[in-house]
Amino acid sequence: MRNNTMKKKLQLIFVAIIIASFFAYNYIYQDHRNISNESAVFTTDSKSLSDEFKNNIQDSETKYLNKTIVIKGEVSEINTTDLTLNDLIFCSFSQSMSTGLLQLNKQITIKGRCIGYDDLLEQVKLDQCTLIN
Repeated sequence: MRNNTMKKKLQLIFVAIIIASFFAYNYIYQDHRNISNESAVFTTDSKSLSDEFKNNIQDSETKYLNKTIVIKGEVSEINTTDLTLNDLIFCSFSQSMSTGLLQLNKQITIKGRCIGYDDLLEQVKLDQCTLIN
């Protein structure tokens, strides 16, 4: 009788390990979001967003972190896979972009996912960005 109880406990532990492994695997290997197909949760300009982060980082991160955002601003720096708006918002693109289409000091609109605020550079960081216009 004691042997049967021990077997049942081992079976229960084994089943629990399998179930926990299944959920852990699905959590770690989630489907990646396609930000370009998502609708924006917030629409703002680069100055307003930067000011919000400078005034209260914790509240701003709670509000914007991992959310899809549309931002308007003036291009202040252009590279092949990223650009900066008004020296305040760093936008990283998943693929190389044609820098010939973009011009410095030109007003543009970008959609991306907010990944945080860089205290050192005082810039809000976005990734998976797409150019709207």
